Amino acid sequence: MSLSPTTDATRFLLRAKNQEAWGFVLLGITGALWLWFAFLLLTPYGSCESRLFTDAPTANAGTSFRNSCAAERDWPELLGVLGLSVPTSVVGAVLHTSGRFGILLSEQAAASAAVRRTGDTGG
Repeated sequence: MSLSPTTDATRFLLRAKNQEAWGFVLLGITGALWLWFAFLLLTPYGSCESRLFTDAPTANAGTSFRNSCAAERDWPELLGVLGLSVPTSVVGAVLHTSGRFGILLSEQAAASAAVRRTGDTGG
């Protein structure tokens, strides 16, 4: 059973738009993960202030190696959020790019077919 070229082109375009949309969703999730990471990194934690927004001349001023604030920070959670953003960004970028390329390819094929049709009937 053979499908018509129009049906094949429509299915190809629909699949490409679906890929692009999923890529955009995954990139949005990546952005949300980065915002969460920034929130966790920049907000005060426990009884300690954020190391970025400190009144000390440097972030390490007045700290010792066995500082209780350094022990309070939940680094595995921060690194987990950051690590989770890597595969979502890679897969999202690949899906978005391949979907966009498929849409452009489909539009080019449709324009080419239209030129061929007008050339067959007009010339």
